Amino acid sequence: MKLNDRALLVQLNISMWGDSKEDKDLSKKLAADTGGKQGAYRARKSLMSDCDVLADIKKKATFIRQKFYQNTLPWGMKGIHILPSKNYLTFMTDFRKEKGEFELLVNRFVPDYDYYRSMAKTTLGTGFKESDYPTNIHEKFSIGVVIRPVPTDDFRVDIATDELERIREEVKAEVRQAEAGAMREAWDRLHKVVRHLADKLNDPKAIFRDTTVENVQELCGILSRLNITDDPNLEDMRRAVEQNLVGYHPDALRNDPDLRRSVGSEANDIAAKMAAFMGGLN
Repeated sequence: MKLNDRALLVQLNISMWGDSKEDKDLSKKLAADTGGKQGAYRARKSLMSDCDVLADIKKKATFIRQKFYQNTLPWGMKGIHILPSKNYLTFMTDFRKEKGEFELLVNRFVPDYDYYRSMAKTTLGTGFKESDYPTNIHEKFSIGVVIRPVPTDDFRVDIATDELERIREEVKAEVRQAEAGAMREAWDRLHKVVRHLADKLNDPKAIFRDTTVENVQELCGILSRLNITDDPNLEDMRRAVEQNLVGYHPDALRNDPDLRRSVGSEANDIAAKMAAFMGGLN
């Protein structure tokens, strides 16, 4: 089965109003007051530092980006990722939910925008400039994903046969390279969280957060849907991690030295096996 039958290309687009801005006049003044060289200082101001809902919009946007990266693999072009077909429904269901919450926050912020802008006059003092604040604030926020098919070599264009064949070969090579890069990323993600867990467990003095364990569990849940080539070795490693490392409460690993050593040893072994497989990846 070809890659374009198993995956799609996806691009996440999030537009935000940038409420942090350089004040060039203040930057020049700082240089003059300190006897410094013009251009040596960069004074930035927060245009709405007291607006909690705007801070919530930023947090939501960051969270959506993180979820996007977790559920996709890099394609090789900036901003473009590959989304396995078997992860499409889960990804889109979750994205629509997060998009709705993002838009609700924006709709809470927009009606109070003029109020927060007036408050900024007090917060910024003489640094307040009306021109820093757009009048069409709602248009500054948007979110969406663009879905495209993976390129194929099925061209029907009226060009010379040799040139058409060259294009086809280039597309095949691009897809092969992108597919290999995506699978390396999948292996790297699993190896990284297991290696981190092993390092923490095998150091009796190390303090690890709950997320050290939770990240392994979360990745195991996603990785089976990111395995675009159905690599049996990757699936075997994922199952080994799931069966041997996932399921222990962080407190148990922290408070039971014997359990910690046992799981740490298992994590070491699994990480070593993964490293061996990864060394053979092209």
